[in-house]
Amino acid sequence: MAKKSRRAKAKYRSRAMKPVQERPPQPPGGAPVTVQRPARPSPTAQDLTGRHQHVIPELKRIGIIAGAMILALIILSFVLPPVLD
Repeated sequence: MAKKSRRAKAKYRSRAMKPVQERPPQPPGGAPVTVQRPARPSPTAQDLTGRHQHVIPELKRIGIIAGAMILALIILSFVLPPVLD
């Protein structure tokens, strides 16, 4: 699967970053002024599954290949020692 180019990532990053507003000046001798930022909505499970649909099939494929390799190593461990003697 092809990766995104660095140029595309930089374009997205610059679009996603918003300029940070400077803090308003504090009144002399008063309590510090706090600026509250609007809360970001947390991503729902449906959003995450929509973005990462390719992960589960790839993990299954990796598991099958890893299991086959381990099985091949176990079989070779029984077959090769008598041959090497």
